[in-house]
Amino acid sequence: MSAPSSFDTLHTALEEAADRDEFAGVVVVRRGAEHMFEGAYGPASRRWPVPVELHTRFDTTSVTKAFTAVAVLQQVEAGRLGLDQPIHELVDLAGTQIPVEVTIGHLLTHTSGIADDADEEAGEDYAALWVDKPCYSVTETVDFLPQFVHKAPNFAPGEGCRYCNVGYVLAGLALEKVTGQGYREYVVEHVFGPAAMRTAGFFDRRDPAPDVAEGWDPVRDADGRLVTWRQNIFSYPPIGSPDGGAQVAAEDLLAFSSALRAGRLLGPAMTAAFLTPQVVHHSKDDGSSVRYGYGLEFDVSADGQVRSWSKEGINAGASGILRHYPDRRVDVVVLAGSEDGAWQPIRWVRDLVLGLPTND
Repeated sequence: MSAPSSFDTLHTALEEAADRDEFAGVVVVRRGAEHMFEGAYGPASRRWPVPVELHTRFDTTSVTKAFTAVAVLQQVEAGRLGLDQPIHELVDLAGTQIPVEVTIGHLLTHTSGIADDADEEAGEDYAALWVDKPCYSVTETVDFLPQFVHKAPNFAPGEGCRYCNVGYVLAGLALEKVTGQGYREYVVEHVFGPAAMRTAGFFDRRDPAPDVAEGWDPVRDADGRLVTWRQNIFSYPPIGSPDGGAQVAAEDLLAFSSALRAGRLLGPAMTAAFLTPQVVHHSKDDGSSVRYGYGLEFDVSADGQVRSWSKEGINAGASGILRHYPDRRVDVVVLAGSEDGAWQPIRWVRDLVLGLPTND
């Protein structure tokens, strides 16, 4: 069908996408306290007839980086970490190709220049890392190091901006060093707890955690016809890490956005810094730009106004986004149980939200 013309027709469009096996997930749109739209569609598993519910928890993939950034900035506020502090002071990287000039700030803003374990900007497939290495052998933050520390950097620290998953792995190791806690334990206690993200967690996909959607992607033949579905259990490690993999419900992400903006996770100065673009990732022909902050991505107009901030994620069997539109006071959450499922609903919702009036 054509793109929905209103939130009233969005439900029909999403139902039809689910009927075509193109979307299994949740979509929620809030304007302040007003529930503008919410819906759950498709199966939570391709193996069992379990429907997605609004409370179903999904793998957030790289949306997790926003939680990691908040956790690290909490320790910056506490004086245990510094944004200008070299990562070599905190993590034993002797004999590696990680430049000694790389700082915590570089890692959080994707300006470190270090090579990723899978360079997604160059089109490398993250799932290919696990063809010869068992994904279940990487369950702690330190386990990721051999995958990237001996690769040559892409550019000198601070001399460019290139999305880098493993920068957050190093930031997570710094967090563990100064807190004495495991990454997951710290985030659950100091981010999920204060944000009232009541159902969020890091659940091992090998364990029977309830209300957690499975990840499946379609396998098609040369003519594009669906042959079968493939689960993502061998496509990445079984439990989340600083660069991705927390499982949350849509309500948890809305709670995170609210807590962040209300200053319940960081102090006033650090909250303002977190919600401010730090570096330009790329500029567009119309003069607008995509900029990175400490864990967030910003859509900035040609005159420098932040039109939205967001964090999205994609992996085998999972995709989604948390997006906030400041001038419309709107939060959007889309979560899907497939690699491609979230993107068309995200575009539909974006167009509908941009049609809403801005604040007076």
